[in-house]
Amino acid sequence: MLRPQWELQGAVKVTAARGHGACVELDSATEAVVNEGFKMDCISCKTRGEVPATAVVKWSFKASGESNYSDLYIYKNMQGEILDPRFFGRLVWNGNKDTLDLQDGSLYILNVTYNDTGTYECTFERLLIYTKYQHEVNRPKYINLTVVPQYTRGMASILSEVMMYVSIIGLQLWLVVEMIYCYRKISAAGEEALRENE
Repeated sequence: MLRPQWELQGAVKVTAARGHGACVELDSATEAVVNEGFKMDCISCKTRGEVPATAVVKWSFKASGESNYSDLYIYKNMQGEILDPRFFGRLVWNGNKDTLDLQDGSLYILNVTYNDTGTYECTFERLLIYTKYQHEVNRPKYINLTVVPQYTRGMASILSEVMMYVSIIGLQLWLVVEMIYCYRKISAAGEEALRENE
């Protein structure tokens, strides 16, 4: 526990180290709207943040109805390259920049088409660099993308919005009842005090 400097009485000055951000792995959305942009999230956190590492992110794509994956995109040495001609001019790197130690390998698809429906594989090829050896870790993640004509809200989303409004209205009614109750109580106490003074 850090204490302020004035409490240390003769001890050296204590300062806190700069904080570091945390990494959280989330699943990507799986429903894209035709003719709009869509971000495919691919996050792979290191379990030991203090270990230096380098990573290469490789994306593959298997269109709906196809049986094999084709190379889609590669990001290594802080450079990205689109490998699949179906996506030329439509993919943008949306992951970590200016670092070799990648943890976010997300891609953004511009102008989504129905032909983009299928399974995407994102693989982190991470090289952990320890003092006496190096260890390679490969972690694939899969995204089953469906392209729809317009965004459809899930039932849980609609229900949570309705419950939010019901809660707000209920709390406002409760507040009005409490205000009336308190006003009556204060009013009655004020009248009682006036009678006692007479």
